[in-house]
Amino acid sequence: MALEKYKEKRDFKKTTEPEGIKKSSGGNLVFVVQKHAATRLHYDLRLELDGVLKSWAVPKGPSLNSADKRLAMMVEDHPYDYKDFEGSIPKGEYGAGEVIVWDSGTYHAIGTSDKNESENLIREGLNKGDIKFVMEGKKLKGEFVLVKMKNRGEKEWLLIKHKDEFMSADDVTKDDRSVLSGITIEDIKNGKLKKSD
Repeated sequence: MALEKYKEKRDFKKTTEPEGIKKSSGGNLVFVVQKHAATRLHYDLRLELDGVLKSWAVPKGPSLNSADKRLAMMVEDHPYDYKDFEGSIPKGEYGAGEVIVWDSGTYHAIGTSDKNESENLIREGLNKGDIKFVMEGKKLKGEFVLVKMKNRGEKEWLLIKHKDEFMSADDVTKDDRSVLSGITIEDIKNGKLKKSD
């Protein structure tokens, strides 16, 4: 998927979502998880790869419990600068609703922290339907895997936490504040978009 699909679905005269100018971090690969109160509340997992953010909608949100298999629906690629997007997508626009940056950080393929090697392994995993990676976020840490579901079409994947020292039975989604601004979805609904110090 390329950014054409992303751009086709949006009217940038109406939405404040980024059009996609910046292409890469230049440093380590980044990930972001955005909490999105669209028609149905869900979380969007985005992994930087090849200058865009590969994206999956995770209805129940990520889990630190390795027993949980979270459905993750692959959606269109998003531009790199979407990683910092918080705000309200207007009614009538695609994905209408409030968005916060629920978690963010860097990530790499399991077995290497080298950016080029990581990109090669993640790209390979994406093609095979089995992406193994390590997240170094504020809320999500440790090893995860995205596995494409067999005989279920191209878009249906599962997000699963690997067993490691960061595994937990606690519900990580209860921490509902943005790691960028400290605001919640409710704050945006109430008109509070100001970044906290």
